[in-house]
Amino acid sequence: MDKPVIEVKHLQTHFVTDRGTVPAVDDVSFTIHQGEVLGIVGESGCGKSVTSLSIMGLLPQPPGQIIGGEILFRKKGSGEETPENLLNLSKRRMRQMRGNDIAMIFQEPMTSLDPLYSIGAQLTEAIKNHQQMSKSARIQKAISMLKLVGIPRAEEVIYDYPHQLSGGMRQRVMIAMAMACDPEVLIADEPTTALDVTIQAQILSLMKTLNQTEKTAILFITHDLGVVADICHRVIVMYAGKIVEQGDVRNILKAPKHPYTRGLIRSLPKLTDKQKRLYSIPGNVPKPGSVIQGCLFAERCEEVFDDCLKDEPKLLSLGDDHQCRCFLYQR
Repeated sequence: MDKPVIEVKHLQTHFVTDRGTVPAVDDVSFTIHQGEVLGIVGESGCGKSVTSLSIMGLLPQPPGQIIGGEILFRKKGSGEETPENLLNLSKRRMRQMRGNDIAMIFQEPMTSLDPLYSIGAQLTEAIKNHQQMSKSARIQKAISMLKLVGIPRAEEVIYDYPHQLSGGMRQRVMIAMAMACDPEVLIADEPTTALDVTIQAQILSLMKTLNQTEKTAILFITHDLGVVADICHRVIVMYAGKIVEQGDVRNILKAPKHPYTRGLIRSLPKLTDKQKRLYSIPGNVPKPGSVIQGCLFAERCEEVFDDCLKDEPKLLSLGDDHQCRCFLYQR
């Protein structure tokens, strides 16, 4: 297999508050290859978005602080050259890469688009910052990107303002902006959460098409396992800032190993299930740093035993690129 485009090694991101240091992301490692869609799934507060903001260099500092690890980026065609560690780059160099080599689609398009500027002005600004083009060429590029993401009347839409477009159209504009400079890596932070089911299906279909035609590596962050099954090749399950299970999507959805992953899958509604009440995992995600001893999931786990309350399990390899952090397999 080719060398990964993005390689995250032992990432540790903490927030320094008045009440002490909060470990939001703790020892997270993964890789993304060209043309691959890697999903990160978990409940709110598990560290998914903080991981993406750490990669993009958009973590608010303070209070955020990356205290350890590496984020290695290998540009396409660089051969055996040493990859760049994004954590060591200057602010100027990171601005050059952000939007050009690594782009991001945010969760809520209405708050991500500036209401005072037209769609065309915001699209051409991204192109102007990273590519040497005349004004007319930038406008034509913006029109072609809007057409690429399936927006009709692209020649007219570039003069519209965000409030004149529907939620689905605004999200398509966000994808067009992210793809405008042909990035190597696209990070999508729950891009379909604010959309209805029909528009969500269209956006997912669009992203799959872009992934297949442009060979863009995608990091797809979501809490919806149905979306993961539809678009991702591999998946990471995060809980309380740590990876608890990762591997091929089909293997994990077909035979989940970690009790938390099994709980997430049991929570999905089924057409054939006639139960009146959906299953839910008891309890809530613990506050980062609140669990001092034992497994982070122990208080909510239905299979907890003595070892779980004493020590923290390690991330174990179960074969076939499948890893799980659980004492059930350590024994």
